[in-house]
Amino acid sequence: MKKMKFGTLCVHAGEHPDPSTGAHTTPIYQTSTFVFDTAEQGAARFAGEEEGYTYARLVPNTPTHRVLVDKMVALEGGEAGQTFSSGMAAITAVALSLLSSGDHLLSTDVVYGCTYSLFSSLLTRSGIEVSFVDTTDLDRVRRHLKKNTRMVFLETPANPTMNVCDISAIARMARAVGAVSIVDNTFASPMFQRPLELGADVVLHSCTKYIGGHADLLGGVIVGTHEFMRNMTPVVNDTGVTMGPHEAWLCIRGLKTLHLRMQKHASNALTIARYLEAHPKIAWVRYPGLPSHPQHAIAKQQMSGFGGMLSFGIAGGIEQGRKLMNSVALCSLAVSLGSVDTLIQHPASMTHADVPKEVRIRTGISDDLVRLSVGIEEPEDLIDDLDQALAKI
Repeated sequence: MKKMKFGTLCVHAGEHPDPSTGAHTTPIYQTSTFVFDTAEQGAARFAGEEEGYTYARLVPNTPTHRVLVDKMVALEGGEAGQTFSSGMAAITAVALSLLSSGDHLLSTDVVYGCTYSLFSSLLTRSGIEVSFVDTTDLDRVRRHLKKNTRMVFLETPANPTMNVCDISAIARMARAVGAVSIVDNTFASPMFQRPLELGADVVLHSCTKYIGGHADLLGGVIVGTHEFMRNMTPVVNDTGVTMGPHEAWLCIRGLKTLHLRMQKHASNALTIARYLEAHPKIAWVRYPGLPSHPQHAIAKQQMSGFGGMLSFGIAGGIEQGRKLMNSVALCSLAVSLGSVDTLIQHPASMTHADVPKEVRIRTGISDDLVRLSVGIEEPEDLIDDLDQALAKI
């Protein structure tokens, strides 16, 4: 049989009728432990000599988790994967499995606020050297790579500035110094960007966003090589950063419509971005699908679509931005992203409040920046809502 198309993989990859009951839908294995046939079998599984389940905190967790992992591996084009209790748990596990005191981490300078705090505070307290670099500038990346660089972390498109960096070029640079390249692919989803195919070593997602798609779960997932996952397993088992089986099932259900949702997210976002760019009360718009985006060319090269996220600034600054956010009716004033409904928020005072102001300003997270996670509503209704809110400014 020919390799299945992406949309078919969303529906079918990793899934089979339940072997014990024939159930068509993957069951939620709501159990903490598993019964062994013999004491010898239990010992063999704990020793890694026999495949099978032992305890829900320990890899491979449960059969529900296995289906989610297999589906994500198929969608990202990897070899193996692992689920986590959140996107931040996934990032933490990667960092702990790769870095030790004296190692160097090079990170995109514009990252999610908690990612910034993890890298700049917790990791540095452990003796790990961290550099935040504008990864849209390849020369700057090259200059900041060191002999002790063990991990290069890219967030592209970046949260919330929508900066896009060249994954292929940076992955080659990282490999040349012996570093592992990690890409946070949350904003794009595997529908529109597959970093492993571009040369990255590992890709990760906050499943809370587009993977789940309905703002009703927390989760994370990593996809990479078998070797990487084996090396990370002790960190996963010992830190207890495990996703619950119900959350895994919700992700499986969400992925069945990922291809349909992402098409609508992207179509709506482009329509909204064009509307905002032409509005006299909007100072600027950042969306990778607009020719005005500084990295539009590289976005077209490495992405098959541009996703549902955009940011913009209000003429008049943050006070006018607050009026806008307090005046919307259809859009929800809430953090997070990737939900089927549209969310609007102010990163400088919300998701990126932990980032020092001087760092925010230097990296483009200005006080006037408003982030919009465009949902799958009808675009005319979203424009009507933004129109009435902008009319009050």
